[in-house]
Amino acid sequence: MNMFTKFEQIYAELKGRGSRKRMVAAWGVDTHTVAAAGKAIALGLADVTLVGDQDLIAKACAEEGVDISVFTIVHNPDELKSVAQAVQMINDGEGDFLMKGLCSTDKFLRAILNKETGLLPPKGTLTHCTTLEIPSYHKLLFVGDVAVIPAPDIKQKQVIMECLVRTAKAVGVAKPKVAIIAATEQVLPSQPASIDAALLAKMVDRGQIKGCIADGPLALDVAIDMESVKIKGLVSEVAGDPDCLLFPNIESGNVFYKANSKLVPGVKQAGMLVGAKVPCVLSSRADSIETKLNSIAMAAMAVR
Repeated sequence: MNMFTKFEQIYAELKGRGSRKRMVAAWGVDTHTVAAAGKAIALGLADVTLVGDQDLIAKACAEEGVDISVFTIVHNPDELKSVAQAVQMINDGEGDFLMKGLCSTDKFLRAILNKETGLLPPKGTLTHCTTLEIPSYHKLLFVGDVAVIPAPDIKQKQVIMECLVRTAKAVGVAKPKVAIIAATEQVLPSQPASIDAALLAKMVDRGQIKGCIADGPLALDVAIDMESVKIKGLVSEVAGDPDCLLFPNIESGNVFYKANSKLVPGVKQAGMLVGAKVPCVLSSRADSIETKLNSIAMAAMAVR
């Protein structure tokens, strides 16, 4: 597989495949979900089942000018029950990945994390992977965790790293480079994030974390900007050229994500949960149709 550096290339790859992955949208009754799902079908990215109130789905389709017949509709007029039903359909093999519709993130996560009927394997950890296509950067960036784990310990950071690496590999990155972000390149006892970063980098060196190259701690400037690397005289396989950015906590990751989404012209993004039995598209209810479509494409690529 070639390494994809733009979402458009991922669209072309999915369209060229012989069979489509099957997406199940939980409480997929809103215009944004219907529009994104309809475009996903039209572009050949996935087949789609919408679980929710059929009347609301029909109204959303009419507003967006989407032919309702392109979807498989599973009627369930109750929001909470429809989310549980969508998760059960995944467990029953009736879909390859899940998408959050208009339901709240809390309800969506509770259904996924339910110990008896959910999608999280025993002792599993759910995390969030954001994919960014930034015009000023030369390839896709995979970023975590910006949405789920507030203050990850080193074991959780290892899981986040492994999920970022797995996502990057799903779009053709043979051996992803991971920059472990802190406020400085120095290992300082006063900054626990720098110590975790150094430990994680050494775990990669020793083969405890496999399939990637990693370096840390790295400040954000030297992580993503080769000119800063040269100015500071840093010697690193990763600095200036990472595929993945592992942030120390949810605040720093979320600020990076939202700063890019609001301040960088032309940025494109996608978001999904990783660590469950299947990829789960989780974008904000306020996200654009394009972001939801990119997220569907990433999830389809990540299906094992």
